[in-house]
Amino acid sequence: MDKLVSTEWLENELGANDLRIVDASYDPFAPDRDFAAEYAAGHIPGAVFMNLAELGAPDGYAPSEEKFASRMQSLGLGDGSRIVLYDDSPYHTSARAWWLLTLFGAHEVAILDGGLAKWKAEGRPLEEGKPQVRHRHFTVWRDPKLIRELGEMKEIVEYSREQILDARSAPRFSGAEPDPRPELAAGHIPGSKNLPAGRLFNADGTWKSPDEMKAMFEDAGIDLKEKLVTTCGSGVTASSLLFAANLFGKTDVALYDGSWREWGADPSTEKAVGV
Repeated sequence: MDKLVSTEWLENELGANDLRIVDASYDPFAPDRDFAAEYAAGHIPGAVFMNLAELGAPDGYAPSEEKFASRMQSLGLGDGSRIVLYDDSPYHTSARAWWLLTLFGAHEVAILDGGLAKWKAEGRPLEEGKPQVRHRHFTVWRDPKLIRELGEMKEIVEYSREQILDARSAPRFSGAEPDPRPELAAGHIPGSKNLPAGRLFNADGTWKSPDEMKAMFEDAGIDLKEKLVTTCGSGVTASSLLFAANLFGKTDVALYDGSWREWGADPSTEKAVGV
């Protein structure tokens, strides 16, 4: 299974014994939007709802191994499953779910290109309610290569050990625009580059081609031969950068889970402004 699958492919695979479909819709800036209710009102047949708010996004960090395994088992996601993620979020939050599943050891995980909006626009089937789920064993293993924490990031900045790419908008990155969370400083991690995550997508919500995205990384000043860490405001859109890199073949990419919500609030960290 490819990392990015089409709506046509997914409809043809509906009902396969090993296929698990997951709605990972979330919006970190719309706390009143009830994604669970939207899911129940109409979702891709057989899909279950992954509540990212319970799994650390956007106000917390990646959960413990035990908590993650328990949540996945309750959703019927287990060893040997092919998992396809989709969302109906302006922040393409299925990429955050993809990173979490990959971080904790899932092997066959894909994102539906264009998400629920494309599925609906093409008139493909939907169902209501919640499907019956059989709990499955999820063998969890946290891959340290895919995540960076505050202490590691301080060393990366001090010694320029890895490149850093920020997914926030250019005004937030430069500090020209204040962070939407008033307790956070403006600006960015020193030495980091900027590639707003929204640029990765076409107007219909599908991902741009791997070659186009590779060129964007290079234009942002990233040396694709060197290691990379992605960051953003809260670890959500940074996941889109990480997934995009995987699509064009760059897999030595980690995510700074604390992102600016941690770095920008910490009085011990240096903040940079401008471009």
